[in-house]
Formats: sequence, structure tokens, C-alpha cells
Amino acid sequence: MERIKFTDYEIGDNIPQLESKAITHRDLVRYAGASGDFNPIHTDPDFAKSAGLENGTIAHGMFGMAQLGRLLNNWVHPSQVRSFKVKFKNMVPVGSSLLCKAKIKRKKEEEANKLLILSLEALVGEDICISGEAEILCD
Repeated sequence: MERIKFTDYEIGDNIPQLESKAITHRDLVRYAGASGDFNPIHTDPDFAKSAGLENGTIAHGMFGMAQLGRLLNNWVHPSQVRSFKVKFKNMVPVGSSLLCKAKIKRKKEEEANKLLILSLEALVGEDICISGEAEILCD
């Protein structure tokens, strides 16, 4: 994978999108095993419904964040990701897919570092479920 160069990007540029496959119950059970987060709203549809989630289980927030991480790692060498943070805005139901997007929000030079600041979004349909920001350390 090539490293990202500061001069190759301008404010407003989009990076290639990533659309996840439809999230399945199996995906969430496997993610629970990997993460240790066995909260039943993610793994037990009957419990999730009894807890007020009428459509049943929802994806772990960190599962959605991982999809944004995949978007970044498909575009930039992982060693160039200086920071990555998100806010969880809406639930991601089983059966939906996430459309992950990123755009260059700012370019910044501090000391010897050249940074691209990206705005991040993960959407289900038109609903923003996760938003965030990443800083990319450029060559």
C-alpha cells in the first residue's frame, strides 16, 4: 500500500467509500466473542425486543466503528492514522448495511508534521449512525 502524500489532496476531496455487507445476527455473535461484549441487546433478539428495541438486536457501536476503520485502512497505510474518534448517533439494526464515507475537512501543518483531517460518517440509508474524525499523518 502506498503512503498518502499531503500535496495529493485538497479540502473537500472524498476518499473511496466502503459499504459493508448486510449485518447478520451471526456477525454480532462472532463480534461479541472477539470483543467480550455479550450485552444481550446485541446477541439475543427476544431480550432486545423485551428491552424496547422493537426490531430486535442492534450492532455493537464498536462494530460500526470498525467498519470506519476498514474504510481508513483501505485508503491509507495504518501507520499514517494518527488519531481516530467517533460519536455514536443512532442504532444500527441487524440486516442493515453501513455506508462509510470520509472527506478531507482540513489540511494542517504543525512543526514538521503534515496532517489531513477527515470527517467520517457511517450511514444506514439516510441516517447518520456514527460520525467522527481522523487525523492522517502524511508524507
